[in-house]
Amino acid sequence: MSKVIQFSGITRLDLEPDVVLENLKGKLEGFVIVGYGIDDSEFFASTYADSGVALWLLERLKKQLLEDQE
Repeated sequence: MSKVIQFSGITRLDLEPDVVLENLKGKLEGFVIVGYGIDDSEFFASTYADSGVALWLLERLKKQLLEDQE
């Protein structure tokens, strides 16, 4: 039987959502998650009750993502 080791580097390939979420267990203080449901509907969830905190986090990380593209 083989041992499967999860790739932990940066990739340009899409990752399996369930695997990513499973690997994040116990590693986050809170989060905002956006994406598409299996029926192609838009999805949003946050552990932050304050929508301003969720929006602030999204905007900060959007800035980081755009800067990383340069």
